[in-house]
Amino acid sequence: MLSPAEIAAIAAKALEDKKAKDVKILRTAEQTVIADYFVICNGTSSTHVKALVDEVDKQLSLAGEPPVRREGLRSDIWVLMDFGCVLVHVFTDEARKFYNLERLWSDSEEVGLSSLLSP
Repeated sequence: MLSPAEIAAIAAKALEDKKAKDVKILRTAEQTVIADYFVICNGTSSTHVKALVDEVDKQLSLAGEPPVRREGLRSDIWVLMDFGCVLVHVFTDEARKFYNLERLWSDSEEVGLSSLLSP
């Protein structure tokens, strides 16, 4: 079983490998019981959003952590992947600007992928 930090790191790396834009990892454990981390990014089109979601699903499923739920697949403007302790948000550019989760969760600490990967 992976730790929340490991799940967030695998998701962020999968997103970066598929050329997601502006990948951010927020440590939300102090602000909410919903999740320990939010991983947020945007794709360049609805097709790219779907490819990003599929890659995160694939990589975390291979690691033994399939998503508990996926929401928004029909719209392809904001897809939420719930891994229990980690929520992955994949937006189109316009939806990310509109919902502005970074502002809503501005009390959360932004962490770098390298800090999650180091012991």
